[in-house]
Amino acid sequence: MPDVLVPAARVERWIANFETRHGDTALSVVDGVLSGSAADGSRFTARLPLGAAYDGPAEAAGLAGAAASAAPDDWGVLLVRKGGFAVARMSGATMGASKTGQRHVQGRTKAGGQSQQRFARRRDNQARQAYEAAADHAARILDGLAGPVVVGGDRTAVDEVLADRRLAGLGTVEPWLALPDPRRGVLEQGVADALSLRVEVHNA
Repeated sequence: MPDVLVPAARVERWIANFETRHGDTALSVVDGVLSGSAADGSRFTARLPLGAAYDGPAEAAGLAGAAASAAPDDWGVLLVRKGGFAVARMSGATMGASKTGQRHVQGRTKAGGQSQQRFARRRDNQARQAYEAAADHAARILDGLAGPVVVGGDRTAVDEVLADRRLAGLGTVEPWLALPDPRRGVLEQGVADALSLRVEVHNA
C-alpha cells in the first residue's frame, strides 16, 4: 500500500494507535529504519524525512525526536506541473526564498489535421516556456544548495526542469510529492509533507 505521511508531532500517537489496533508491537531499528511487528502479524516501517537514517533507540519517542530535527540547515522543494511551478529554499522547517508561478498551457483539442498539429506545437511551446521559467527561478533560489531537494508535481515536468544544466548538482530525495498545480498553499503543503515521516503499513 502507499506510504502514509506522518508529521513528527504525531508519530508517537500513530504508533500507539497501531498497537491498539493490532496488539502488542515489538519495535526494532534496522538499516536506519524503525520497524514494528504486531501480535496479529501486521507490521510497519517508518523512515525519517529527507532521506535521513535513524540510529536511535527502538522507541516511538526517540523516532519522534529524530524526525523533528531531521531537516538540514539548507535544503529545497521544487514542484512543477504544466500549469505552474513552486520552488523554496529551506533552513530546517523555516522557508526562506521562494517563488510560485503560473503559466497558461492550453488543454487538448478535438480539432484534426493541420489545426491539431498547430495546436500541439503551440501547446508544446507553452509547456517549454513554463519549464524554462521554472528552471530559471530554481537556479536562482537553489544556487549553491548544500542539502537535498524534494520534488513533486508531474514527473515529466520535473524531469524537464532538472535537465537544465544549472540544476545538475542538485540531489533529490523521497518522498515524491504528488500535488496539484503549485500555488502558495500547495507549496506549504509540500514542505509539510517533505518534513513528515514515511510509514509503510502491511496489515495482516
